[in-house]
Amino acid sequence: MANYLMLSNLTEKGCETLRKKPERIKEVNSEVEAMGGKIISQHALLGEFDFATVIEAPDNGTVAKISLNLCSRGTIMIQTLPAVSLDELTGSPE
Repeated sequence: MANYLMLSNLTEKGCETLRKKPERIKEVNSEVEAMGGKIISQHALLGEFDFATVIEAPDNGTVAKISLNLCSRGTIMIQTLPAVSLDELTGSPE
């Protein structure tokens, strides 16, 4: 399984949804798992992005489908980056 960093921003619609129903975040996390991903960690941010999520997925296609599915709802915009572990980068055994 590969790791990916999803940097996301809520749209106006997403802000309204989260204000009315904060538990929606955990519901979406369950939906991500049903689509083949696994949330490793998730953080709310101050600055350019609203959230940083580390997600594990079997391949680029799976994470691309997850990102597209979430963005198509009109509540969030996502930038997804593949993440390479330092051990993998340096060739050290994990």
